[in-house]
Amino acid sequence: MRVVCLCAGWCRTCDGFRAEVDRLAASEPGLDVRWLDIEDEAGLIGDLDIETFPTILVADGAKPLFFGPILPSYEHLKQVATRPGGMRIADPDVHALAQVLADESVTRRD
Repeated sequence: MRVVCLCAGWCRTCDGFRAEVDRLAASEPGLDVRWLDIEDEAGLIGDLDIETFPTILVADGAKPLFFGPILPSYEHLKQVATRPGGMRIADPDVHALAQVLADESVTRRD
């Protein structure tokens, strides 16, 4: 399961949330937790429009299970990351990002 926090370097809320994302990565070793700056990684983001920070993507391989903004708290992040629910995600740009990240993960392992 992959958990991606989509943020921006200029976002003060994201700055404060980074420690919580790192805490999740340390406490849940079965999760692939990643911090993704939407400006530094614009090529990965493609046409996906991120309006609110932090926005979280939870994906099982290339299948997005959760996508949206969350409250910037560890408890909320952990709940979304470990129990993403059955959200139906129709946005093709979210599916495209999940696929790119899944492909990138496979490539990095080789």
